[in-house]
Amino acid sequence: LDKTTNLVQDDKRIRAAIPTIKHILSHGGSVVLLSHFGRPKNGPEAKFSLSQIVDTVSDLLSCPVSFCEDFNEAPSRAATLISGEVMLLENVRFHAGETQGDLHFASLLASLGNCYVNDAFGSAHRAHASTTQIATFFPNDRMMGFLMEAELLNAQRILKTPTRPFTAIVGGAKVSDKVLIIENLLTIASDIIIGGGMAYTFAKAQGGEIGNSLFEADRIEVVLDIFKKATELGVSIHLPVDSVVADSFAENASTQTVDTHHIPDGWMGLDIGRASIQQFQEVILKSKTILWNGPMGVFEWNAFARGTKEIALSVATATEQGAFSLIGGGDSAAAIAKFGLADRVSYISTGGGALLELFEGKTLPGINALD
Repeated sequence: LDKTTNLVQDDKRIRAAIPTIKHILSHGGSVVLLSHFGRPKNGPEAKFSLSQIVDTVSDLLSCPVSFCEDFNEAPSRAATLISGEVMLLENVRFHAGETQGDLHFASLLASLGNCYVNDAFGSAHRAHASTTQIATFFPNDRMMGFLMEAELLNAQRILKTPTRPFTAIVGGAKVSDKVLIIENLLTIASDIIIGGGMAYTFAKAQGGEIGNSLFEADRIEVVLDIFKKATELGVSIHLPVDSVVADSFAENASTQTVDTHHIPDGWMGLDIGRASIQQFQEVILKSKTILWNGPMGVFEWNAFARGTKEIALSVATATEQGAFSLIGGGDSAAAIAKFGLADRVSYISTGGGALLELFEGKTLPGINALD
């Protein structure tokens, strides 16, 4: 939501669920919508109320959507729904039992319908009442929606049957956030491109001088192990050879482009440089399968957006040349949208953490609960 107007600013997750909802309505069903928004700490907070999205959901469904604020009133309200009607329940995280995975709260939610459809891939890695425990009350009537199905099919296309060369582009701030996905990708990918703040821990592990760039000293051994495993498995790891550096972490900071292994004291890397862009583009354009998770720099600031934008354009070009590209949610999806390339890639995931855990080789509780 826009913090100033309280209007829906990004409706892609709502839009992604519409086909499943319309399918149920068109086949004579009524729908009770369960969802969460934000991370409310102490019960209901107006800024996290789902009442703010009722009009948007109604417009996208082209039908009225009623709103139920009181969880205790929900069962009687749901019982009055007739075919074709939709009711949106208040933010399930307003109830403490949601994040605790409370069976009593899950039982209350289960009483609102006679079958359960989970279409929230973005929450599939959470063992919460509305994503896992609720499914136990529908032993024969639990299923995934069209979005969840598409997310899994596209992820499995990379995890199980990637056409090679397969390039994984991994960016973001910290090695610690991405170490498990990198280790798992070493057994699947032919090339791994590293960008973002995490690249400087890799550079430091190679003996580089990285100035004031983001650095995780406790991850050096992990990085060295990644290098070793990559060599053993024949996977090529590509690191930035040059960086756009700044004298402070600010949008209007002074900048220069330098060798990534020779960043002056007092300067920090905030984007990849032109030589790195060219090097990465050559790898991407030869690829037949591409996974992108994480930006190349602080792309939210125009001064440090070029690396991420050029990589996004390369992924789009490779896709148009026949490659399959999966954009891994979160910042990568935001970047694709910012640069107007959403219709030029194969699939954009709605899950950030969920997709990350899937590619780490983990079982997602929200999906496991549907088996």
